[in-house]
Amino acid sequence: MAAFSFYDAITSRLRASGDYAWPLALRLLMAWELWESGLTKLHGENWFADIPWLAWQKGFPFPFGQIPVDLNWFLATWSELVFAAMLLLGLFTRFAAISLIVVVMVATAAVHWPAEWTSLAELWSGYAITSNGAGNFKLPLLFVAMLLPLVFNGGGKLSLDHLLINLSGRSSQVDDRTGGLQSAGLALFVLGIASIWVEPAWGVSLLVAAAIAMAIPEITGKG
Repeated sequence: MAAFSFYDAITSRLRASGDYAWPLALRLLMAWELWESGLTKLHGENWFADIPWLAWQKGFPFPFGQIPVDLNWFLATWSELVFAAMLLLGLFTRFAAISLIVVVMVATAAVHWPAEWTSLAELWSGYAITSNGAGNFKLPLLFVAMLLPLVFNGGGKLSLDHLLINLSGRSSQVDDRTGGLQSAGLALFVLGIASIWVEPAWGVSLLVAAAIAMAIPEITGKG
């Protein structure tokens, strides 16, 4: 039992220190990656007009495929710069992270996702860093996986968000945990928003499932 008590004590302290460590690490890493990408666009030439330049590329999803290329370039550039700065500071972290997920997934659809695939095995062949004719969506998928914890958990205790919450006296409310179907529905909603850009059928299915999950407690009165 002493060994279990020691393990539980270490686990408790790791969880507490994790509130400081892992959100900051993810924020710094993703802020740098997206800031660097935005700076490259800011000081580079607009190559969006060349999409798709390979037969397997999908091109910009709706509605981005309907707006001028220069506006797309402007939106992509400043979205990466502004939201990366917000991540760095931990300011409105959840909004910045979900916004960057949309930016990354739109880029994935335009450049990294195969235009057509007939099986999951064929699609998975595009899980690569370098282009092999079937996509190269490994890196953006990893970016999204690293941004999702910031959507669900926020910027952590070393963030402006945490400072503002403490100054407003809302820390007890924000730190509360509410589970149930509505929480599951909210998670499905976030995943639907992320996936709808590359595969609309996936995104719509997840959004419908999210709506159902969030509606059931309201209908049954068991929220």
